[in-house]
Amino acid sequence: MAATSAVKLTSTIIITLFLSATFIPAGKSQESFERELSRQEMGLGRQKLSHLHFYFHDIVSGKNPTAVRVAEAAVTNSSVTGFGAVVMMDDPLTIGPEMSSKIVGRAQGIYASADMNNFGFLMVLNYAFTEGKFNGSTLSILGRNPVASVEREMPVVGGSGVFRFARGYAQARTRTFDRKTGDAVVEYNVYVFHY
Repeated sequence: MAATSAVKLTSTIIITLFLSATFIPAGKSQESFERELSRQEMGLGRQKLSHLHFYFHDIVSGKNPTAVRVAEAAVTNSSVTGFGAVVMMDDPLTIGPEMSSKIVGRAQGIYASADMNNFGFLMVLNYAFTEGKFNGSTLSILGRNPVASVEREMPVVGGSGVFRFARGYAQARTRTFDRKTGDAVVEYNVYVFHY
């Protein structure tokens, strides 16, 4: 008789716990992983549009390269475009086209040859700024870079610091390319909405 009472009590407790967990109103649980926020809560004021202009120095030669090949496919040796090659970069961003001009940040990330027939890179990188009002902030780029084109456009997909919630685009134009060394200087105009 005591065993039957214990089983009934245990069953009642389990059913009660199940029902109470099932009927908790949505949004009342403290274990919810999301909630809606207001713009004011996040400190989001008026949206701004900024234009950034700088030069990207991709140095693959010499004792201190800023871009190094970290992987390649076996087919790379026979591919005209280097399809499958992956390069890791930490390229300086400068105000002027000369390497001696003021450094305002770094382009950090990867580019990979992602086109078997034309020279086209997949660009996955952050512009990490080290100067001025954008010091400590980043912009994230993710897109296709058809490097043989005179002007290319890649999307800005986000950012950090001043550039939280950023969106926009980056226009790239190669200023110099040394066929012997592979070193390049690329001019960037970046147009970005941010708060």
